[in-house]
Order: sequence, then structure tokens, then C-alpha cells
Amino acid sequence: MDTIVIVDDEKEIANLMTTFLENEGFKVMTFYSGKEALDYIDQNGASLAILDVMLPDVDGFQILQHIRQTFFFPVLMLTAKGENLDKITGLTLGADDYITKPFNPLEVVARVKTQLRRTQRYDQPSNSKSDEEFSKEGLVLKKNSHQVFLFDQEVLITPLEFKILLYLFEHQGTVVSSETLFEEVWQEKYLDNNNTVMAHIARLREKLGEKPRKPKYIKTVWGVGYIIEK
Repeated sequence: MDTIVIVDDEKEIANLMTTFLENEGFKVMTFYSGKEALDYIDQNGASLAILDVMLPDVDGFQILQHIRQTFFFPVLMLTAKGENLDKITGLTLGADDYITKPFNPLEVVARVKTQLRRTQRYDQPSNSKSDEEFSKEGLVLKKNSHQVFLFDQEVLITPLEFKILLYLFEHQGTVVSSETLFEEVWQEKYLDNNNTVMAHIARLREKLGEKPRKPKYIKTVWGVGYIIEK
């Protein structure tokens, strides 16, 4: 049974999400403070976490950063309406998606199921005896085992970051637009002014030790998209 961790100090909202998710068969652990949630996650992990940005003790971004030091399960951020900076910050720190308050609880259930399906797809063992590899100047991606190495040191990236890198490698030498990347990786319709891809590319570059102004692997073609050159 998948375990969902909810962290929100607004008890009515947290309890509403809990009820809807439990009705879908999930085990839900609900916390109204960040510290209690962190203690639980450190000891037990989770299948997915839903974090409110604004909390009385430890804010959602701090929890997200702590989670990403050890775990790679999906994280959804709850943000206030119109707080675009919160959305960008969360995505940059490694969040997989965000939900804007006020929201329909059915939307939360749908987004949870979508993220878990993606994670479970990545966790499927491959039947192939050989692991297809892509490489460029010390960067190696192993497709079947879902591993990334930089000069023989494994780089721990999230499933979404892995899929972005894989798609760019599979289209190496071709500029891929933000719209195409989003629709291929997230399997959703791209909307104008969507900063999701940009935030994840920034996070991925950071993990690969890229220089912001002169990236070595994932290059930006301004006004067009991104490319891994041959």
C-alpha cells in the first residue's frame, strides 16, 4: 500500500485531503507541523509527500530540501493562489508538481495518482540483459537501470530529471523545445508561461556541476529550447 505524507497546519484542508486519499485506498500520514513530518519521513520514508509552503515551524521548502538529500519519491507543493515565486522555488528545489489553493480534492487525488504511476514505471525492472547507454564527455546515462554517472561518480537525480535527460540524449544533436519536453515528460498539455521545464533544467544542471552561464552538457538555444550537442 502506498503511503502518502501530508503536511499542512490548516487542519480542515489536511483532513479533507486525507479523507479523499484514504477513500482511494492510500495509507495517509497527516502532520500539522514540519518537524513531526520530518521525524516520520526520516524513519519510514514515504511513497509521496504533499507539503504546504507556509508552516509554523519548518517551512515546506526546508522540508523539501531535507527530503531531497536522501529520498527521491515525488513531492507536491501546496501554494497560495498567485504565488508564482513559490512555484518556481519549489520546482527548482526538486518538487515534482504543485497545487494551488483553493483546490478541488479530486485534483489532488488525480495528481497523486499521476506521480505514483510515473514513479512505478521507472521502478519496473528491465528484461534487457544489456543496459543501453548514452554518454558525452564524462556524463553517462544508463537507460534501463535509470542511473546517471559523472566521471564514474553516480549522480542522484529524480525520475522526472532522469526522463528529461534521457529525452535530450535520445534526441542528441537536435534542439528540443520546452513545449515538447513538457508534453513528453509530464504527459500534459503545455501552457504559455510555464516555468516547470526551466526550473527542472536548472536543478539538473546544478546536480551535473554545470556553470549557469556556460553549461557543458544541456545547452540553451534562446527562444527555441534545449540541446545536448553531439
